[in-house]
Amino acid sequence: MAAIGDTVADTVGKGARQQLVWLGLLAMPLLFPIALPGMASAVGALCLLVAFGLCMGQAVALPGWLGKRELSARVKAALASMSQRAVRVIGRMGRPRMLPLSNKPSRLLNGLVLAAAGLAMVVPVPVITFDNVLPALAIVLMTWGLRLRDGLMLLAGYGVTAAAMASVMLLWWGGSVVAVDLLAWATS
Repeated sequence: MAAIGDTVADTVGKGARQQLVWLGLLAMPLLFPIALPGMASAVGALCLLVAFGLCMGQAVALPGWLGKRELSARVKAALASMSQRAVRVIGRMGRPRMLPLSNKPSRLLNGLVLAAAGLAMVVPVPVITFDNVLPALAIVLMTWGLRLRDGLMLLAGYGVTAAAMASVMLLWWGGSVVAVDLLAWATS
């Protein structure tokens, strides 16, 4: 269960396991194509921070300006309710299996794949409103797979991360082709 503290840093925590829980929880609303503007970038940036800590073998602290922000009683109650429901649902689906994928020797691979999912979320894709669904799913699968030591979730996270990276590259490539064609048409 994710603890709710008085500040953002207390809530997100100083340990990698607690940070993984909050990253997974924050990515869940992005599974739906309608999200708050800027939320994907914030979740992607947090994902990169957590992935860096995972690669280094220790949790990375939040920036001071963010960590010191206090949470109101209303926000804490909403976060507690959301985290309880999510942990209950995901806890039923995941269980420790295929443990070598979540052991220390796999930490670097898991950190790099999580970073790739975060990059896929941070990279802006113009005009497309559902471009963050695949990276969000990858982050949810990776974070909960690591937290629950569920290798099957991690394998699914690897696959979805590859699909997310491919879709972002394809969307950028397609956009560049359309832009070049429009420019050629406009200048002819």
